[in-house]
Amino acid sequence: MTLKIGLVSLGCPKNLVDSEIMLGFIKDAGFLITNREQEADVLIINTCSFIDQAKEESINTILELAGHKVDGNCRSIIVTGCLAQRYHQELLREMPEIDGLVGTGSIAGIAGVINRTLAGERVALVGQPGYLHQVEQTRIQSTPFYTAYLKIAEGCDNRCSYCVIPDIRGPYRSREMEDILAEAAGLASRGVKELIVTAQDTTLYGIDIYSRPALPELLAGMEQIEGLAWIRIMYAYPTYLTDKLIQTMAKSSKICRYLDLPLQHASDTVLRRMNRRGNRDDYLRLVEKLRQSIPGITLRTSFIVGFPGETEAEFQELLDFMSQVRFGRAGVFVYSCEEDTAAARMTGQVPEDIKNERWERAMELQREISLDNNRGKAGETVTVLVEGAKDGDIYEGRTESDAPGVDGKVFFKANRNVNCGDFVRVLIKDASWYDLNGELAE
Repeated sequence: MTLKIGLVSLGCPKNLVDSEIMLGFIKDAGFLITNREQEADVLIINTCSFIDQAKEESINTILELAGHKVDGNCRSIIVTGCLAQRYHQELLREMPEIDGLVGTGSIAGIAGVINRTLAGERVALVGQPGYLHQVEQTRIQSTPFYTAYLKIAEGCDNRCSYCVIPDIRGPYRSREMEDILAEAAGLASRGVKELIVTAQDTTLYGIDIYSRPALPELLAGMEQIEGLAWIRIMYAYPTYLTDKLIQTMAKSSKICRYLDLPLQHASDTVLRRMNRRGNRDDYLRLVEKLRQSIPGITLRTSFIVGFPGETEAEFQELLDFMSQVRFGRAGVFVYSCEEDTAAARMTGQVPEDIKNERWERAMELQREISLDNNRGKAGETVTVLVEGAKDGDIYEGRTESDAPGVDGKVFFKANRNVNCGDFVRVLIKDASWYDLNGELAE
């Protein structure tokens, strides 16, 4: 009887790509893949450990799925990803529910770990981070057929003072351009219309193997792929954003007028403590250049509040910056004190109640900005990628200004059936904080 394997993927899109690659190894080994947890003989949790909240979610998911050893078919629980890489010794010692661990650099060994745990062995396959997948490796796409993530590099060299990613994922390593383009073409041939380009830092792509930032050339190659309609760029480091990349985006008919540009703060003193390159004036000039070069571009960013030593005056600098720039999309995160980071050793750790209060104020400001921006779209007709029916004749989808899972949606009424993966034109009638409402314009 063929064994059934279930996998739960937590965390970021980069982790999701790893999950899809692991599913490919599992399929190639002859196992069946199931999304029914109670039916699975083996359950795999691909974890995140970037911040405390992610670690807590990972631990809770492990404990929840371990219950299927009692009420389901589960014979083995395997933990993979960032939590396994970072805390494998602690997990083995403190969580008897776990039968196997696989680190971020060892995912090619997942099938062997499955077999060893089923034979009664408790396994920890955790070595140096460093896995970089190639196009010939089977990948089981878990996203809707029309959207896929494309990981172009692994690891990070930036060494922000709050971040453990370089230790968990290793140094920055780019994939060969030909390999990426072959994977992109394969995804398009299977119906993918939206490619979401991702890495720990997409703008640095190519620096290690071509001795120059090569993202513009890679994007130019993607533009030639038949079937692709949207190419979306995530995780762009602001000071590595070259004029050539901006010009490539401006001239393209396929690259979304959208850019994920995590800034993390806007106070020069906080940015220095974060070990972030650039400053407030650099960021303002960059935003102005992007908006002048690419009219209508939507800028997404993320900020951290409550960083060690952050004063009320520094936090106010951030609020003033947000009010001035008026980002189309912004995520705000409470600083998480991560062990073995430079920030964890800093004096002036901000109390939790102050961090949370600052988060509330920043989010309230961004909600006001977002609502005002969205209401300004009333009367516009926009292109929407249909993602499904919500209720009766009401459908939902996204514009090029909305990345899946992190941004808003468009809800629209249609007097005819539309299909998932279709592009339609929608007249916007009104808006909420994050979403738009309209009706089919065709």
